Amino acid sequence: PDPDDVLDEGYTDANGEFHLQGSERELTNIDPVFKVYHDCDDGIKPGQRKVKFRIPDSYISPGGVARRVFNIGVLNLETIFPKEERDLL
Repeated sequence: PDPDDVLDEGYTDANGEFHLQGSERELTNIDPVFKVYHDCDDGIKPGQRKVKFRIPDSYISPGGVARRVFNIGVLNLETIFPKEERDLL
């Protein structure tokens, strides 16, 4: 599988909420990663802060429709996460 396949992308709404969904046709298992790009608590530094969360295997199902919904919950993006990166898109 191509580790850079984008399954979906979007932005938060006025309430800070979002919904993403995606599917992929692969002969082997996929390892989806949820990436958040943001400028929260960042001042005027170049680029954006990037945080990655691996989606657990229990949320991956065969076919084009998910059997379970992964709820990332509420994230305080002022937090500096372990292995956080900076992306200079």
